[in-house]
Amino acid sequence: MSTAERLQSLFVALAAATGLAAGLSLPIGPAAEHVVLPALLVMLAAVFVQMDAAHVGEVRRARTLVVLSLVLNFVFTPALAWALGAGLLGGQPDLRVGLLLLLVTPCTDWYLVFTAVARGHTGIAAALLPVNLVLQLALLPVYVLLLGGPALMVDAGTLAEAVLLVLVVPLAVAMLVRWASARFGDADWRERHVTGPAGRLVLPLLYTAVFAMFAWQARTVLEHLGDLAALLVPLAVFFVVLPLVAVGLSRMWRLPADQRVTLTMVTTARNSPIALAIAVAAFPDRPLIAVALVVGPLLELPVLALLAQVVRVRRPAERGTTTA
Repeated sequence: MSTAERLQSLFVALAAATGLAAGLSLPIGPAAEHVVLPALLVMLAAVFVQMDAAHVGEVRRARTLVVLSLVLNFVFTPALAWALGAGLLGGQPDLRVGLLLLLVTPCTDWYLVFTAVARGHTGIAAALLPVNLVLQLALLPVYVLLLGGPALMVDAGTLAEAVLLVLVVPLAVAMLVRWASARFGDADWRERHVTGPAGRLVLPLLYTAVFAMFAWQARTVLEHLGDLAALLVPLAVFFVVLPLVAVGLSRMWRLPADQRVTLTMVTTARNSPIALAIAVAAFPDRPLIAVALVVGPLLELPVLALLAQVVRVRRPAERGTTTA
């Protein structure tokens, strides 16, 4: 993991703080508004360009892991997200919607990094990526409309348009780029000129979007600092419960150590960039929803880094050292 990846939470916090200061001291809010969504769309296209659907075939080697991950990500987690929102954020509808958007979108990128750090099965982890993405496309509108309740106040058409814009369009662009690059060069050429540069674009675009978001909504953030702090409790509960459940199920089903790590990471990591992009597109008049989604990675990434060390697969030499 590179230094930039390890310090992502710090850089997100710095982008948010800098954007907030700029928005409060300079008249850049109207201009910043027009930066957020384009930056997120380009960032998602860059993420999708790096995906390789050829990995999907590897899921056949770990059917138990795949079934457990799908149940946890698409049945257990939405139910937990609804319960946390209803129980802890009942009187704050925008925060409740933001929490729901964050928690029902499984990660499609960063969990691979932490799976590798923890010595999990990266092949199966990569194979689950397109599966999780396709299911998000299909199920996200259903989750939001069914679980959002009265707090949602958005029609199905608006939500479908937002999902189409934020997920399908960048995915289609990425597939076109991958197809075109395959016709011009081999795998090494694509890595040097397409997937490698795309990977290096993701973090700067994320920081740009976060900076612009906070500059655009600086007054809103200042007025709702206490509300945003209330998100820390349900997020903390989520990031404790999910790893415990994943580890417990993996032990119950006697998964190998590397698959146990993979299950823990793929069910704990969330897809905050996609959730943020959908919030900006679907709820342009409710900025607190989008602002709330930035709180997620500030807590999530340190948790994943710690978790990668806790569940890390130990080599025989390391186990011997620990025992001694």
